Amino acid sequence: VEQSMPGVVPEKECDPFLMCDEFGPMPSTGAYGNDTDEGFDVPWHPHHGMEILSYIVEGVGRHADSMGNRECYQSPGFQWMSVGSGIEHAEGGGTPAGESTHGFQIWLRMPVANMDDDPRYGTVEPSAIPTVTLEGGVVRVISGSLGGVEGPAQFAVTVQILDVELEPGAEFTYACPSSCDNVMFYGFKGSGVINDETAIGAQRIARFNTSDKTAQGAKVTAGDGGFRMMVFTGKMTKEKYVWHGPFVCANRASLMECFQQHQTGRFPPVRVKWDYKDASKTPK
Repeated sequence: VEQSMPGVVPEKECDPFLMCDEFGPMPSTGAYGNDTDEGFDVPWHPHHGMEILSYIVEGVGRHADSMGNRECYQSPGFQWMSVGSGIEHAEGGGTPAGESTHGFQIWLRMPVANMDDDPRYGTVEPSAIPTVTLEGGVVRVISGSLGGVEGPAQFAVTVQILDVELEPGAEFTYACPSSCDNVMFYGFKGSGVINDETAIGAQRIARFNTSDKTAQGAKVTAGDGGFRMMVFTGKMTKEKYVWHGPFVCANRASLMECFQQHQTGRFPPVRVKWDYKDASKTPK
């Protein structure tokens, strides 16, 4: 797993994003369906006070949660969760044996005012992700708007998330939306050059100096092997919060309450009535 934020990009500088993990590409050991509890690469675990985007670029995504959802989805596709007051979920194990799994899990800030909202969830298949065609490339619009094309992922914070895929020598000219003030490019396949001078490659991240009002755009030129990158753009919230592991809370008292609820079996507070960790208990 490659973690670009917080890490190379510190926590305060990646606002409104919290974390980005790239996993894979790696061969799958086998696919499991929605009627079994076997095969989850990441076992059951909790979250509070954030929004989560799991974007699969190769393989098949698989997910189960405390709202009773059990679902698989194709690539490039994603599932999103507005965690709010809390959720437990397990993930992975959807890709057939020997095939490659590759993707991202992205955590986003949630406004403090929404941290007690009931959790929500959805999946988006490849056919539902709109695209913008470039000369020698394509942009998948996951969230926000590009050239009047709106992405299907909706979050409580203002973001634009793009998957940009360029053929060798192709160019992509980017401009930060006026509604946003933080931009990061994360390369994950091939290599490229930003503004004819700054190299960027796989597992490398570049953050704009958006305090410079004359530097709100950039040109990316793909190298000989082509280039693929994620664009993470957003409006910084600058809200104060307390973050420990999978829990993001408005204050320390709320954080301690989350841990107490989890330790005493009362987390998450909003959940289905059946044993959601047992696939055989799922209502037919």
